[in-house]
Amino acid sequence: MNEERILAEIREANLSYLILAQSLIRTDRVQALYRLGLSEEVADLLDQLSPAQMMRMAQGNMLLCRFRFDDALLWQLLVDHGEATGTEEGSERSASRLHAAILRSGRFEETLDERA
Repeated sequence: MNEERILAEIREANLSYLILAQSLIRTDRVQALYRLGLSEEVADLLDQLSPAQMMRMAQGNMLLCRFRFDDALLWQLLVDHGEATGTEEGSERSASRLHAAILRSGRFEETLDERA
């Protein structure tokens, strides 16, 4: 991929993230803070952004969001590398996603620490 295409994709991801974040904050603030790993102050700022301000922020060349976990086990559970077929496959995926959610929710303290 050329550099211009990568920058265009970063800008698109930024705008999508800002729209999603603002929507979540306005719909369910507590869930937004937890799921996005935002502080109250950042949530307040995002909630007050106008569409023009979001467009300007999205146009930067730096990704505004980030992955909040780097645990390989979580990634392995989420990518569904299982060989199961049929109904077993659906059950295995559900179990893997549930396991990943449990592991992630156990790290709620990380989210609180990041906000401090």
